[in-house]
Amino acid sequence: MAFEITSKDAGSRARTGILRTAHGEVETPVFMPVATQGSVKALSSEDLAALGVQAILSNSYHLYLRPGAELVAQAGGLHRFMGFPGSILTDSGGFQVLSLADLRSITDESVTFKSHLDGSMHTLTPESVIRLQARLGSDIWTTLDECPPFPCTEAEAERALGRTMRWMEASAPVFKEESAKREAPALFFPVVQGSLYPVLRARAAEHAAGLGVDGFSLGGYCVGEEKERTWSVLEGMVEHLPGPKPRYLMGMGTPVDLWEAVRLGVDMLDCVWPTRVARNGHAITADGGINIQNRAFQNDFSPLDPDCGCMACRRHTRAYISHLHRAKELSAYRLLTLHNVHYSLQIMRRIRAAIRAGTFMEERRRFLEAFASKSAIISA
Repeated sequence: MAFEITSKDAGSRARTGILRTAHGEVETPVFMPVATQGSVKALSSEDLAALGVQAILSNSYHLYLRPGAELVAQAGGLHRFMGFPGSILTDSGGFQVLSLADLRSITDESVTFKSHLDGSMHTLTPESVIRLQARLGSDIWTTLDECPPFPCTEAEAERALGRTMRWMEASAPVFKEESAKREAPALFFPVVQGSLYPVLRARAAEHAAGLGVDGFSLGGYCVGEEKERTWSVLEGMVEHLPGPKPRYLMGMGTPVDLWEAVRLGVDMLDCVWPTRVARNGHAITADGGINIQNRAFQNDFSPLDPDCGCMACRRHTRAYISHLHRAKELSAYRLLTLHNVHYSLQIMRRIRAAIRAGTFMEERRRFLEAFASKSAIISA
């Protein structure tokens, strides 16, 4: 079995499990740092190992443009290319189809776009995206999708969903063909869309479930809507997803997101948030967070977070990291990113332990009371 549920929370949909990929076992719920271009920004693969990172996300679209799938394949695949032995999930580039709207055109068969790097023209099809991920050698493959913008009408969302479902159907036989060529099979996690319309979300979930997939990539959330609406629509959609299959919520991962998504039955999350706010001088802490650029920290010789055991907190002070950041020393970005990724991973360890102990909802309440009430960190 690719996925095994090991415990469930009685007061919510939260659960723990083991996801088995070609590169080992992943304990879920799991937060996956984002290595868009084959690197988690500011961190080395040795840093990821020291942090205990089980899985990461890389982006097929960006790796296709630079350095190219053929070069990665020549290197022995993405794991060898970047020196990361854990599990790798590759995003299909569907979100870039949305974000680069002024550079692309979409038909029922393909997406044609202009490279944001050099202006060259490229075409992606559902089939070519699967073959691209096969060349990259990742463990979990997603499908080309059309992520509708927010807001959009129900008719617009339905047209985008119809195209996404057709692309999913076109991808399935190519996935089987390419995965069969590997020593250890890949896992198929097609992207499920439907915007914020519950009826469309239910249709999308049932359609994907009927294709015999390994898991579900839940796309199209956190694109501008209020979080309360995110959670409401997600909760309704999960009801239509088969229980034994893992659910991956794409592109969400603030500390509050982690607790709320797991409460609703999500098993996997990824987000650039911890690394992005680190580069802006923010450190996540138990009571919300601090902006290391503030004058108050220039003479503060305490760690970023007194309760944190990461390398940055064990060895360095707020005053030192504040100095590095103000001086634009590159080590500032590494130390803040180390801390923030460590903090996100510690939340997931706490979540898994609470689910196993039957105390998830109480631990969630304690966390939210301490974090959300004092948070100084910008929202996602």
